[in-house]
Amino acid sequence: MTAAFRSSPLELEPAAREAAPGVVALAAMLLFAHGQTTERTVVIAERLGRALGVRAKVLPDWDKLTVEFEDTSLSEIVPTKPLGIDMNRVLAITRVVDRVCHGTLSADEVRPALLSAGSLPPVCTLHFTSFAAIGAASLGVIFGALDATSLMLIAASAALGALARRWLSGFSNNPFIQPLCAALIAGIVAAGAAISLHQTIAVALVAFCPCMVLVPGPHLLNGAIDLARTRIALGIARLTYACIILLVICFGLLLGFTTSGATLPVAGPSAPVPLLADVIAAGCAVASFGTFFSMPWRMLPFPIVAGMLGHAARWAMISLAGSNVATGALVACILVSIIVTPVVDRLHLPFAALGFSAVVSMIPGFFLFQAASTFVELVSIGSRAPHTLLTNIAANGATAFLVILAMTLGLILPRMLLEGRS
Repeated sequence: MTAAFRSSPLELEPAAREAAPGVVALAAMLLFAHGQTTERTVVIAERLGRALGVRAKVLPDWDKLTVEFEDTSLSEIVPTKPLGIDMNRVLAITRVVDRVCHGTLSADEVRPALLSAGSLPPVCTLHFTSFAAIGAASLGVIFGALDATSLMLIAASAALGALARRWLSGFSNNPFIQPLCAALIAGIVAAGAAISLHQTIAVALVAFCPCMVLVPGPHLLNGAIDLARTRIALGIARLTYACIILLVICFGLLLGFTTSGATLPVAGPSAPVPLLADVIAAGCAVASFGTFFSMPWRMLPFPIVAGMLGHAARWAMISLAGSNVATGALVACILVSIIVTPVVDRLHLPFAALGFSAVVSMIPGFFLFQAASTFVELVSIGSRAPHTLLTNIAANGATAFLVILAMTLGLILPRMLLEGRS
């Protein structure tokens, strides 16, 4: 539900009226850059423009926003890219817009307030590292790693990767360096674990689970939403960016194994997990990703509950109804989307970040990375490779694709239907 706004614009001084277009462009840029969906970015920016006495039209592109103003020859082109995910900043920026629309913030104070909201600090390194370890270990439990040794290795690998990401963020703005190095660390740790662990599935999970916390889920969802809203060029750009990150993660993981002189094993199906352990681990994973995306602490219980309910539905579909993992993910994501949509509209949170946080435990990273490792093994063996390798690549790749498709459809279809009624 969209909050009410003033029917008439603020009474502005001439200088403030001249500055209004730049303020609207700034708000749109900050929302777009920090993970708000494209549609909500456009709606909020145009709403701010009406409150400031200008009629704005926001035209988003991958590397810039163009803000045109009706009845004038003015336009603002703001260079920006939608690379970040920060729910705390998005929430603060939206609150500034609400205050302007409700008449509790003067026009002169809008720009400083927006700049302050857009520069809120990210979650501290200790929390970021701790929840990276918790999230990766939780995914390990969901995929069948129930022994203490495997879980500790998974947590340690993810924590080292998180520390490396934070350290690298002070030296480079390249969005691919951080996931590459974190995946490289995961590969090296898993290669060392291969010496002490004699279970193929355990070694694979030590490698895969720290990489699963790197998967750019919000970018995949935002790209799919843009495609569904016929913003074709922007949607393709978002999905391309997400796919490049996935390729970088796979490359880093396999490079870590190669440099350590080990070979990533081909794991079989994951072990079944009891419902209670499965649901609790899903809740921990949701809390971790909510922390990664700087979600305010007081709001974390909501996506945790939604994610646990969704994962319980998935578990029931797979374990009781005998459905495949794609069908289970579809049903669970539909349920989560129905729960989450009214809340994100009321609180003005970015749907893709919160929605992905709630269903992160269902990401098919295990199948995706398994397909990549099997493909590398196929290339290394060459013409002498058994036909089972091709079967494994096809099965894991198809499963990963169908789960991603099911999750995307399950999340965005109820979102778009319910959003139209809010």
